[in-house]
Amino acid sequence: MTEAVVDVHLPDDHAARSLAADVLTGLTATPKSLPPKWFYDARGSELFEQITRLPEYYPTRAEREILATRAREIAGETGAHTLVELGSGSSEKTRLLLDSLHETLSQIVVLDVSETALREASAALSAEYPKAQVNGVVGDFTEHLDLLPGEPARLVAFLGGTIGNLLPVERARFLASVRAVLKPGEWLLLGTDLVKDEATVVAAYDDSAGVTAEFNRNVLHVLNRELDADFDVDAFEHVALWDAENEWIEMRLRSTRDQRVRIAALDLDVSFAAGEEMRTEISAKFRRERVAEELSTAGFVLTNWWTDAEGRFALSLAKAE
Repeated sequence: MTEAVVDVHLPDDHAARSLAADVLTGLTATPKSLPPKWFYDARGSELFEQITRLPEYYPTRAEREILATRAREIAGETGAHTLVELGSGSSEKTRLLLDSLHETLSQIVVLDVSETALREASAALSAEYPKAQVNGVVGDFTEHLDLLPGEPARLVAFLGGTIGNLLPVERARFLASVRAVLKPGEWLLLGTDLVKDEATVVAAYDDSAGVTAEFNRNVLHVLNRELDADFDVDAFEHVALWDAENEWIEMRLRSTRDQRVRIAALDLDVSFAAGEEMRTEISAKFRRERVAEELSTAGFVLTNWWTDAEGRFALSLAKAE
């Protein structure tokens, strides 16, 4: 077995500086907002794993269904020598692809911002796929795509519907940056949640057990711990709203009373009025036409489109032109 190689492209204080900048920008804006990436400390990651197993939360099961059904087809179409997974986490679903790519695969590249999680995932993949060179890249998929190693032909996988957390201008920038690092004929596999009835979408983000509400409020625990803030977490309630015009779900935190929060590390005081809402996430839902258009604008051609049996989620395979 070849030992995994891990390259770190983030300074030790990257997370602290990024959090401070995001909080200062988001909480001094009108309306207030926070990026969803700050949900995912250790507790937030545990809560999200719980969410993926809830009966209301269909995306994870639907995407896994597609991969289980189509992985061999994807392997045959791409003939990829390198699989690159962005935002890899535990790489659980990607193993369906890796198992199907065994005839051509020589390298596995996983990128994530968490060095601890990445080292664990890289070591596990190296043990499970001893014939492939495993490269872990500690970096941000919005900044470090040009540093990804890999032998052509490469297949970049961006799964989980994570692209829906990006605003349209951010999606365009991201897809263009992926295309910029790929050679013509290389591949992008993209997971997108699909537009469907409002009740189904809202239930997925506002489950009856309250796990998503706890996950949403967890960002305030992160701010209290990392920035010496004094949020009264119980004074904020979870809100999930469907925006029909933009075709995305918004998660918000609503202040239940007039309150003032001190964020000592930023020397910042923030006031919240009773009923004021702070956006913590968007999750865009897509139609095939929009996915094809956004891929085309970035320099890809959509070659394959697969959905689960109920048409809730899609995987798109696109080739760099």
